[in-house]
Amino acid sequence: MATVSDFMQLMAQNVWLYGGAFLVVLSILVFVHEWGHYIVAKKCGVKVDSFSIGFGPELFGYTDKAGTRWKFSLIPLGGYVKMFGDQDPSSAGFSDEVMIGEADDETSRPMTEAERKQAFFAKSVAQRAAVVFAGPAINFIFAIILLAGLYTFYGKPVTPPIAGAVVEGSAADKAGFEPHDLVLSIDNNKINSFEQIRRAVMIGLDTPLNFVVERDGQEVSFTATPEKFQERDHFGFSQSRGMLGILGPAEGLHLSAIISVNGRDVGDVDAAREEILKHLDGEVTLGLRRSEDETASYVTRPLKDLNSGLFDEASDDYNHLIIMNEMKETTLLTYGPLTSLKEAVVETADITVSTLYALGQMVTGTRSAKELGGIIRIGAIAGDMATSGIIALITFTALLSINLGLINLFPIPLLDGGHLLFYGIEAIKGSPVSEKVQEYAFRFGVVVLVGLMLFANLNDIFHLLL
Repeated sequence: MATVSDFMQLMAQNVWLYGGAFLVVLSILVFVHEWGHYIVAKKCGVKVDSFSIGFGPELFGYTDKAGTRWKFSLIPLGGYVKMFGDQDPSSAGFSDEVMIGEADDETSRPMTEAERKQAFFAKSVAQRAAVVFAGPAINFIFAIILLAGLYTFYGKPVTPPIAGAVVEGSAADKAGFEPHDLVLSIDNNKINSFEQIRRAVMIGLDTPLNFVVERDGQEVSFTATPEKFQERDHFGFSQSRGMLGILGPAEGLHLSAIISVNGRDVGDVDAAREEILKHLDGEVTLGLRRSEDETASYVTRPLKDLNSGLFDEASDDYNHLIIMNEMKETTLLTYGPLTSLKEAVVETADITVSTLYALGQMVTGTRSAKELGGIIRIGAIAGDMATSGIIALITFTALLSINLGLINLFPIPLLDGGHLLFYGIEAIKGSPVSEKVQEYAFRFGVVVLVGLMLFANLNDIFHLLL
């Protein structure tokens, strides 16, 4: 298990990588989000006073010909677009007066009719709603563009949805899973990859799932209830997930890890190979040492044709690997632009639904709210993705963009969703929500958001300490 000192040492050794990756990803997503607000505001004829990456005092920037101040500010944990006529960047209030003069000798005057036409508060409900909605919307669009680009130019990693092996005594074993079962659907949702199985089980926790599999040319249906357990990553952050107990076809079993074959102990690689050769094309139970203090038994059916390397001392597979299924490789599927776009939309929708489902579990208590992560956890993951390569980092950026767009749509005052809620009420009743009600609502929103941020970041610290 990771300790605080382990984490701090890792961060100290990679401070530029982890901190840099986090700031670059966050700055890109903040720019994209705020640019959505900005571009739609301009289309609606709204003057934009400032476009800031970060909060607090300005570090540097410039003013364009339209009078918009583009700037980087001191605290790089968000950003804003301030519309003409708004009293602050959150659009929590507005004023129909224009401030003139220097800061130490500032006065005000009423807006002219031409200026009022450029003010955000003077636009129609539909236009204001469009400007606000554009921020979260473009986060989803940006994620789709990233994923579609990856699928077109790099490919989409796909592992066939086949059970290469079944963990003895697991939920899959109890439900009736057998080696080489091809999963066709889960809860009537079509399954095309092992990754979809993993996501459904991980998010579902210990909820019963209805499986349809293809076995020896026949469809077989059964219900499996995954086991819920706590998983810790190498940083020490934990999360609940469901465990079904099947290995994908791309996972081979190493002879060096095998300690028994059908209950018979084996002392070394040669003894393990000798026993396994007796059971090729048949079902066999392999005992494996997963760590110094953990063992597990796997039921599999290694095919003789796929394991010829066990006979050939010159083969790379001879000394260590049992291949469990003929569809063993994770493949990269490349598509044309239109198909890639479709796949990206589907993937974005799946991630959104899974995220909402997990948040719903936290609300109902099925999943612990302690799994909410803050800046420390996001930074750690961003650094990990950066070390894994540009493809992993792009994928993580798309995932974070989806989550940023989704969170901003929550109906909490100060967030975009809170503004949209007020605009919806205004459209229904024909007049704006009173300024007093909005003021109290925005104060409440500040308390909620600050509370959530403190809670999430304290979660990160406690996970590292415990």
